[in-house]
Amino acid sequence: MKQKEDELQFKIGEHVVYPLQGVGVVMDIRTRQIRDRETLNYVIYLDISDMTVTIPVDKACVIGIRGIVGADEAKKAIDSIKDKYEPSTLDWKQRYLANVELVKEGSIGNVAKVVQALFHRSRVKELPVQERKLYENAMRLLIDEASFALDKTTAQIKKMVDENLEK
Repeated sequence: MKQKEDELQFKIGEHVVYPLQGVGVVMDIRTRQIRDRETLNYVIYLDISDMTVTIPVDKACVIGIRGIVGADEAKKAIDSIKDKYEPSTLDWKQRYLANVELVKEGSIGNVAKVVQALFHRSRVKELPVQERKLYENAMRLLIDEASFALDKTTAQIKKMVDENLEK
């Protein structure tokens, strides 16, 4: 059974967000034979990790692949970082798992929450290695998507984020 091309959510050349991986560009849409079934697949190049992934069109939504947010949503996420921070009462392992889930969900707002939480946590006590890596990854994801959404360089977005974290 062959999938129809009218099921496509993204076009070749369109930038998309792959949760936990960052912004990528749809390089191609290919038909692939797997067993007795033909599937339509997005071929997405992820610049930040210099990796190409192939995702079945019918699984893209389930995986969480989505378009880049609009400028208003990106600005709102960056601005939310300066909101009052409420420390978590969870132990580090539970906190880590909760933050991983927020990043996996893929919304820029949730990624900004993780950046805010881990930044403030690092001010109180040095982060465990896993949390530090999660913080760095969440920061990269936030900056990467916001730079596309706001049409600014990653350095400009990093400066905005850092300024908001310090407030």
